[in-house]
Amino acid sequence: MADAPQANSPFWWIWERATSVHSAAYKLSKGRVGGKAYGVPVVLVDSVGRKSGKRRTHPLLCDEQGENIVIVASKGGVDKHPAWYHNLKADPETRINWRGENRRVRARETEGAERQRLWDRMAEVYPTYNQYQSRTERQIPVIVLEPAA
Repeated sequence: MADAPQANSPFWWIWERATSVHSAAYKLSKGRVGGKAYGVPVVLVDSVGRKSGKRRTHPLLCDEQGENIVIVASKGGVDKHPAWYHNLKADPETRINWRGENRRVRARETEGAERQRLWDRMAEVYPTYNQYQSRTERQIPVIVLEPAA
């Protein structure tokens, strides 16, 4: 199994540019283009940089659980959490674009039995998550995006 690209490698600079194109196509087509990756649904999640103050959009694999959307902060199994995870921890109120619909949500990190149940579901949807977890000592967070009040 290949190691994940290091957190500061040029891979991530290229990855960020590709995700910008993906997000634009998703928004323009209301999710018809870019609404799936690897056969898995994609949601666009906004976060505001806790240091930069810049709003960014992140296309993330997801699973719909009733009114909630479940996402995983895997970053390909590198040893650092993705920046969007830290940003949502600092400011959990955000917006998502789900199949062309803009929604206000609140991000909540799962724990214990709930985390395990949702991790198992996400690993069923995208089995590569198990490989990502095996690459790192950090526990990869599972986040629930719940409708905001």
